[in-house]
Amino acid sequence: MEDKLSIINKTKGKLPSLPFVSIKDDILGKDYSLSIAFVEKKKSHELNKKYRGKDRPTNVLSFTLTETKGELVLCPSVIKSEMKDFGRNFEEFIGFLVIHGMLHLKGLEHSSTMERAEAKYDKKYFSRNRRGLTNDQSRGGRISKRGKNS
Repeated sequence: MEDKLSIINKTKGKLPSLPFVSIKDDILGKDYSLSIAFVEKKKSHELNKKYRGKDRPTNVLSFTLTETKGELVLCPSVIKSEMKDFGRNFEEFIGFLVIHGMLHLKGLEHSSTMERAEAKYDKKYFSRNRRGLTNDQSRGGRISKRGKNS
């Protein structure tokens, strides 16, 4: 049987041990083939500019390859710089972004439906409730840190 999850680390850093297979199987299904790549800031910037027209590195990118195959590209250095804004440690924030990216692969767009799904899986795998996060269009629709007005 072919492996349905591959993790590629193109960074010098150590990656956290997370239940990637369980999360993938839960959100995308056991037959979905997923690649998760961890890249440096330069590569994240290049991909974000090429595929989204955003001239900056980003924390996560989702690429649907076929109906049952996709790729997530995460940038640990961006994640580390943003994690405190979200009240998360490195491992928790990577976990949340993997969930976020997988929901995009499943076809969800930024919306209250996506936020409910994020909260459900986040609570299941990381015992957290993400209420209070907002959709910040200035950052390409990514979630935003809690502000004084949330």
